[in-house]
Order: sequence, then structure tokens, then C-alpha cells
Amino acid sequence: MFPCSHGQNASATLREPDPLTPLPTMPRIAIIPGDGIGPEVIHEAVRVLECIADIHSLDIRLREFDMGAARYLREGVTITDDEFRDISTEYDAILLGALGDPRVPDNVHARDILLGFRFRLDLFVNYRPCVPLDPSLCALKHVTGPIHLEIFRENTEGLYVNAGETKNEGTPDEVAVQEDLNTRKGVERILRAAFEHAVSRGGGPVTMVDKANAMPIAGSLWRRTFEDVAADYPGIERNTMYVDAMAMDLVRRPERYSVIVTCNLFGDILSDLAAELTGGLGLAPSANVHPGRHALFEPVHGSAPDIAGRGVANPMGAIRCVALLLDHFGWGEQAAAVESTVQAAFRDGAITPDMGGTMSTSEVGDRICESLVAR
Repeated sequence: MFPCSHGQNASATLREPDPLTPLPTMPRIAIIPGDGIGPEVIHEAVRVLECIADIHSLDIRLREFDMGAARYLREGVTITDDEFRDISTEYDAILLGALGDPRVPDNVHARDILLGFRFRLDLFVNYRPCVPLDPSLCALKHVTGPIHLEIFRENTEGLYVNAGETKNEGTPDEVAVQEDLNTRKGVERILRAAFEHAVSRGGGPVTMVDKANAMPIAGSLWRRTFEDVAADYPGIERNTMYVDAMAMDLVRRPERYSVIVTCNLFGDILSDLAAELTGGLGLAPSANVHPGRHALFEPVHGSAPDIAGRGVANPMGAIRCVALLLDHFGWGEQAAAVESTVQAAFRDGAITPDMGGTMSTSEVGDRICESLVAR
């Protein structure tokens, strides 16, 4: 049900599997720049997207939406029902910058926008490719083999449904209960997505991560469903790991793993760990997808308000989201061109200060666009 790529770019995102749901020939992309450094890095990502579209005559329609902390502080509005309806029905994907602003202490705007899209659009796959641009970026000096980690995080259930209750709040007898919601449908579809992705890459292994020894009710559902789904893919090697053992083994021997599938909470944690092992959050893209319906692409770093406006933010994570977006719409060759151009920029030292370079955010964007034109 869920192969990774229309093209050959191994780090690219996921394609719609249903032949009855054709890919749009003129995809419409909603741009939400976000907060802090979000507008700076998304600006460069949009430049790269427009550049590759111009080079290859791709008909992509872009529209920017004013959503974020500034609007919330100005108008008290996060996202209206009309705006959500417009984006969900008139646009095929979203390119989103980081959300978060210290002037909004509870970050209500971020919850309404990001989590609103994830849950209301049922973007049940959070796909995090963790592939270093260069072997030198691996944080583990004892690892000599190539690392290619692709994490499939269930994105709409688990502990993130915000179900539970507090009793006797503020007293010594206070009790807080946070409920972990798992459904057979939700578990099965993320597992099947991971297996289909492994098939599209020519094999596994697929590793399912849980904590069934300490959470036997949810763990039983995940393990039984994993075995049921795996039976449909007899050619794919499969393994199960407890999350604590998985975190340890990712540090010890990450090259052993390929496709990792897990629940919302564990996927959140392990994907950040895997990103740090392969270069850091500044380089990490992600896709939130419901096959055949909608997709949202976002760099996974934060809004970093302390460096906003200084022109030093790393745009490579946002630009790598463009590669995921392109591949999502069937332009695998163009996606691979963006990814390889980002790799070349890193190897040529065209990087921002966080990676030891001297270039500004816009200068990195300039270099990548110039290299794409020169290919």
C-alpha cells in the first residue's frame, strides 16, 4: 500500500498507492513560513522549489498563508475554519516552517496549526529519513558503515491524543492519568506503510519498536498486528525491539537498521535521536502524509527565536523537504537533483555557522540554486 518513491531517490518521501487517486499535474502548495527562523529557511526552500520547477518546466502553484505567532498576537487568530477548509480542499500539500514563539507561552497557535493539520487531515504517517549528507556528519566515530535510517512514526494516536484526567489537583493526593490510545486500524495502517516502503526499496529489514514488557495491553495489539501484517510480506526480514534497547542499539550499531516503525511517542524520540546521529536537526526533513489525500512537509528543527533575523539559520533541512515534496508528486529525478546538490554544497563548504561555515542563510540558498542551474 505505500511505496516510498516514484523515482530512485532513496531518501525521498512516500507516494500515493491508489491508482484511482491520480497525482495532480499542477500541484498546489500552501506555504506557511512559521515563526522565528521559519520564514528565513522556508524562503530559501521556496526559492529552490521555484528554481527546480523553472529548470524542468514543472507546473507548481504556490500561495503563502499568514499564520503564526505574529498573527496570533496581532489578531488573536490561529487558523480559521475557512482557512482550514480552503487548504484541505484547494491545496495538495503544505510546506510549513517551525512554529513556536516565547511571546505565546502556551504555543496555542502551534497546536492549532500543526497538530490541527496532523489530526484533522488524518496525516497518519510521519516519515523521517535520517540519512547523512556525508559520512563525516555521523556523530558516532566508531561507525564505519553507511547509515540509512527511515522512521515511520504513527502520527495520530498514542499518548498524543491528549486524553486523560487530573484528580485532586494541587494537593498531595494529586493523580494525573494520561491515556495511550491505540486502534487496530491505526496500528495496521502504519505497519503496512512501513512494509510497503521496504518493498519499494528492495527489501528490509523492518523493525517494530514498542515497550510490550512494560505496556502489555498496547504492546499486545502492536505485536499481534505486526505479525499479521508481516505475513503478507514473506520476503521482508522483520524484527521487534523494546524502545530502550532500540535507543541503545542506535548508538551502538545504527548501520544494522533500515526501516523502523513505532508509535507516536517512541517515534518522536527515536527520530530526533536518529537525526542527531546523522548530522543534526538542522539537516532533517520530514513528511506527514495520508496516502491519496494530503501531505505536509516540515523541517524538524525548532523556531530558534534567539537567532531569528540574523541570517545564520541553516536552510538545508527545509530545502531537503523540497526533495521530499518533489518526490511525493512523482518528480523523483528532480528530487534526487535537489538532494545531491545539497550534498555537494555541504562538501564544498557552502554551509552556515552552525556547521562550521561562514555563509549566511541566503548565501547557502544562492549556492544551491546556482548549482541546480549549472547541472
